[in-house]
Amino acid sequence: MIPPRGDVLTESVEKKEKRHGRKSGLIAKKRTFEHPQIVLVGQPNCGKSTLFNEVAGYRSVASNFPGATVTYTRSHVRVLDRTADIVDLPGIYSLTSLDPAASEGQRYLLTHRVDVIINVVDSSILSRGLELTLQLLDLEIPLVLCLNMTDEAERKGIRIDVEALSRELGIPVVATVASRGLGVRELFNTALSAMRSPHPGRHLRFSRDVERIIGRLSRELKEKAGEDLPFSRHLLATKLLEGDAAFLELLHERYPGLIPRVETGARELALSHGRSAHEVINAERHAISMSLFERVAVVRKPVLHLKDRADSLLMHPLWGYVFLCLILGGFFYLVFKLGGLAEAPVLSLFEQLKTSLTARIPSGTLARALAGSLIDGLAGGTAIVLPYLLPFLIGLSLLEDAGYLPRVAFLMDTFMHRIGLHGTAVIPAVLGYGCNVPAVMATRILESPRDRFIATFVATLVPCAARMTIIFGLVGYYLGGLAAFAIYLINLAVIGLSGNLLSRLLPADTPGMIIEIPVYHAPRLRSVAAKTWFRIREFVYIALPLLLAGSLILTLVDHLNWSDLINGLTRPVTVLLGLPPEVGLTLIFGILRKELSMLMLFQALGTRDVISVLSAGQIWVFTIFVVFYVPCLATIGALYRQLGAKRTLFVVLYTFVIALMLGLAARGLAAVL
Repeated sequence: MIPPRGDVLTESVEKKEKRHGRKSGLIAKKRTFEHPQIVLVGQPNCGKSTLFNEVAGYRSVASNFPGATVTYTRSHVRVLDRTADIVDLPGIYSLTSLDPAASEGQRYLLTHRVDVIINVVDSSILSRGLELTLQLLDLEIPLVLCLNMTDEAERKGIRIDVEALSRELGIPVVATVASRGLGVRELFNTALSAMRSPHPGRHLRFSRDVERIIGRLSRELKEKAGEDLPFSRHLLATKLLEGDAAFLELLHERYPGLIPRVETGARELALSHGRSAHEVINAERHAISMSLFERVAVVRKPVLHLKDRADSLLMHPLWGYVFLCLILGGFFYLVFKLGGLAEAPVLSLFEQLKTSLTARIPSGTLARALAGSLIDGLAGGTAIVLPYLLPFLIGLSLLEDAGYLPRVAFLMDTFMHRIGLHGTAVIPAVLGYGCNVPAVMATRILESPRDRFIATFVATLVPCAARMTIIFGLVGYYLGGLAAFAIYLINLAVIGLSGNLLSRLLPADTPGMIIEIPVYHAPRLRSVAAKTWFRIREFVYIALPLLLAGSLILTLVDHLNWSDLINGLTRPVTVLLGLPPEVGLTLIFGILRKELSMLMLFQALGTRDVISVLSAGQIWVFTIFVVFYVPCLATIGALYRQLGAKRTLFVVLYTFVIALMLGLAARGLAAVL
C-alpha cells in the first residue's frame, strides 16, 4: 500500500489544479501523462482483480469472494511503451461509505491522484453494475467502461450493443473476457486515450422533482463556498442528501451553516416519495440503469447448462451438506495421499545427499554437524512440508476459482449463527485455511466491531496450511488418516464452543446473511499456478531460510551444551504434556512459523523417524498442542493492527490455555487407550 497524498476534503482552492481549462471534478493533484495512474473500480465478482492480475501478474486476490480485496493493490506496468500505475480497489456496490470496502474505495478516489478510471462491470448483470457507473460519472474523472464476462452474458442470452451504450454514457466502452485475456490490450489502450479527453461523460439526470432539490442545494453550495470545492457541486449535493458520512463530515467542518438546508432537502424528498432520501436516490439510479439496459441490450431465452443446474444439489438444504462433506473430505484425503506418496522418496534423496556430503568432512567436527543440520533442514522443508502444502494450496485455489467457496459460506450460515455470527464471517474463516494473516485482515468486511472481534478470534483457530502440514506430516503419516481427520473435528468443536462463549459474553442480534453467489468458472491453469505461488512464496522466502537458520542455531546450541538451559524454560509445559524436554525449543520456533515446530522437532530429536523416539500418544499430544497454541508471529502482528494490544493478548493467552487443556486431555486419552 502507498500512503495518502493529501486529504482533498480539506484542501483550499489555492491547491487545486485546472484540467483542460476546467475545474477538476475531484482530484486536487495535478494529472500527468508521463506516469499515469489507472484505477480499477467495480462491484464484487465482476472480474476486476482477474483483470488486474492479467496485466500486473498475480498480486491481488481474485477468489470469487465478496470482500476478498479488502485494501487496494498497486502495480507498475508498461502500457504503450509507457509506465503506468494500476490500482485495484476493493469491490464496492456504491461510492456511499456504508461498509469498510466502500469506505476504502471512496477514500482512495477522494484523496489520491486518479488520471483515469476503468469501471469493470459484469456484463451478465449489466443493469446492476450501471448503478455504480452513474456515480463514477459524477466524479468528472475520465472514465472507461469495461464490459467484462461478455461470454457469460451471451450464455445467459444477453446481447449488448457496445456502441449504443458508449453513446448513451458519453464514454468509451470496451468488451472483455479478462479470464481469457480477450480485449484487455484494447481496454488499456483506450484508457490512456480517454485520459486526455476533456469530456468526462454524460450526466444522466434523475427525475425532475429530485433534480430540483439537488439543483437548489447545489446553488446554495455555490453561494456559500464559491469555487472553493474540490469536486462537482452536483456530486456533493447528491452525497449530502444520501447521508454519506464522509461528505457530511466535510460539511460539518467547513460549512456548518448549510446543514439545516441539507436536512430540509432530505425531508422534502422523504415526504414527497414516502421513503428516506437515501432510498429515493438509490431508486432513481436503479430506474435509470434499468432504462439504459433496456435501450442497449437484447435478452433472449438462455440455454441451461450443467453449471446452472449444479446449485440445485450443491446448495440444497440437505444434499448441499452431503456434497460439502464429500468435497472437503475428498480434498483432504487427496492431499494426505499425495503428500504421503511424495514424502518418502524425496527424503531418501536427501539422505543420500547427506551421506555423500558429510563423508567428505572429518567426523566429530562442528563443520560436519552444521553441514548435516543444513541438509536436514532443507530436507524437512522440501520433503515433508511441500508434499502436503503444495497440493493443499492448489486444491484451495481450484475451489476458489471454480466459485465453490461462497457456496460454502452460504451453507455455513446456520453454523455461524449458532456461534453468534452471520454467514459472511465464514469468508475470513475459509481464507484462514490458506493463512491466518489474510483471514484476520479480511474481517474488516464485517460492519460490527463485535462481529469483527469474534470473527478475528475464530480465524486464528482455523488450522492454516502450515498447521495442516503438521497434522498430515506427523499424525497422518505415523498414526493414519483417521487420526488426522479427528484433529479437524476437534478443531471445529473448539471453534464452535469458543465462538459461542464469546457471543454469550458479547450478546447482540446477528442479521441474516446477504452474499453474492458468483457463477461457476472453469479454473484456469495460469491463475491457479500464480495463486499457488502467491501463497507458497512466503514459505520459500521466509519459512525455509528460518528453518535453515534454526537448524544451524539448534546445532550450535547443542554443541555449546545450552540445550538443557533453553529447554528448561519450557519444561513446565513439556512435563505437563508428558513430552521429552528436547521438544521445548521446537515450541519456541513454532511461534515464529508454525511449520518450524515440526521441522525443528526432527532436528531436536536427531532423526526424521519420529515414531522411533516418541510414542504414538506423544505424537498425538504434540500435534494437538502445536495446532492450537499461540498464533505465529505474523498473525500476532495482524491481530495487533486489527484489535489492539489488550485483545491481542487475550487471544494469545486464550489459545495457549486451550492448547494446554486439549494437550492434557489428549495425554489422558492416550494413556487410557
